[in-house]
Amino acid sequence: MKILLNICCGPCSIYCLKVLREQGHDVMGTFYRHNIHPFTECMKREYTLREYAAAQDLRMVWQQGYEIEEFLRNAAFRETERCRYCYHSRLKAAAMIAKKGKFDAFTTTLLYSKFQKHELIREIGEALGKQYSVPFYYHDFREGWKYGIEESKRLGMYRQQYCGCIYSEKDRYYNAKKDQEAR
Repeated sequence: MKILLNICCGPCSIYCLKVLREQGHDVMGTFYRHNIHPFTECMKREYTLREYAAAQDLRMVWQQGYEIEEFLRNAAFRETERCRYCYHSRLKAAAMIAKKGKFDAFTTTLLYSKFQKHELIREIGEALGKQYSVPFYYHDFREGWKYGIEESKRLGMYRQQYCGCIYSEKDRYYNAKKDQEAR
């Protein structure tokens, strides 16, 4: 199958790309950037992914612009549902590219992370697949969590410490600081 892989960052793509290629799929990637904060973090992730994609001969569709305001408008006052919006917006972008590019299916590196909400990702992906007439390919890539981490370290890749949005950045750094101060 010709599969479009929505990619959040280089390290998360390692195991997903390996599995999809081992299954015999023709894989192309796409990078979604509107949710990543701050912009310097977005650029670090993109640069790392560009290097990895080139090394792996992975063709890519690079999203243009940086519409963080749109993400914030849609997440503000709905912080507990921010992941739903984020998953939907990035998977919708992938589904639209997959339809236009006549792909057989689309999937996402979000399914690699043990920190993401897999059932919600699957639900949204399958709904968008029906809407855009391009099947969502579900595979639980978490099985390769350790492999992806070890390989990204071996390659010296930039490894981010949060999913990308301003809220997860706060959860990662501010809440961790508060926990340390409470000890």
